[in-house]
Amino acid sequence: MRPGFIDGPKGRLAYERIEGAGPGALWLGGFRSDMTGTKASRLADWALEQGRAYLRFDYSGHGQSGGAFEDCCISDWFADACVAFDRLTEGPQILVGSSMGGWIACLLALARPQRVAGIVFIAPAPDFTEELMWKGMSAADRETLLREGRLELPSEYSPEPDVITRQLIEDGRDNLVLPRAGGITCPVRILQGMKDADVPWRHAMRLAEALGSADLRVTLTGDGDHRLSSPADLERLAASVEEIDDAI
Repeated sequence: MRPGFIDGPKGRLAYERIEGAGPGALWLGGFRSDMTGTKASRLADWALEQGRAYLRFDYSGHGQSGGAFEDCCISDWFADACVAFDRLTEGPQILVGSSMGGWIACLLALARPQRVAGIVFIAPAPDFTEELMWKGMSAADRETLLREGRLELPSEYSPEPDVITRQLIEDGRDNLVLPRAGGITCPVRILQGMKDADVPWRHAMRLAEALGSADLRVTLTGDGDHRLSSPADLERLAASVEEIDDAI
């Protein structure tokens, strides 16, 4: 499928949309990931099999979308999600947020509660810039970041380093959702690996405890890593979306 493009706040946003019945599913990817990943593609297959509406897109500075990654932060990626949600979807939506996408899903659910019918979180990383990055940095790394405005960290998923900017950290503090997550009351499913080295499973439990949803289920996979992309993981993902659909 060839991507379509719409104008976003920081340039063109690439997307792929499958027409179908509602409620639709909206994929919200992770930090430095794109819409062609294994989990996003599995949901596309599910949507085609089920005749369901499905949308996935690349944030600014990611994948096939415009913009430079280092110039973007949480506010920008949330703004991208709002544009995609408002212009490319109709009716109730089930948000599927992976890693950083879980943070974006929380922000979107708080901003558009009437149309967010449910959320599936995969290794959710709300507030990760503060809780997992800043608090986990050494004093030397913090000093470098504040002095130079950027910090390069090795990535397990790319030969290129992850570039963490001072803007990303400071903007993240303006978008913290854990203190506000009680306002999210739709049905929720959380999928989390207990061997996740990037987002510890206890962080996912912090989100679960903060949410206001009365219909909440957490699935911990003992040998699951951050990717959660094994065949069994992918089947759990599709099943979780269907559970949300049944709960609506």
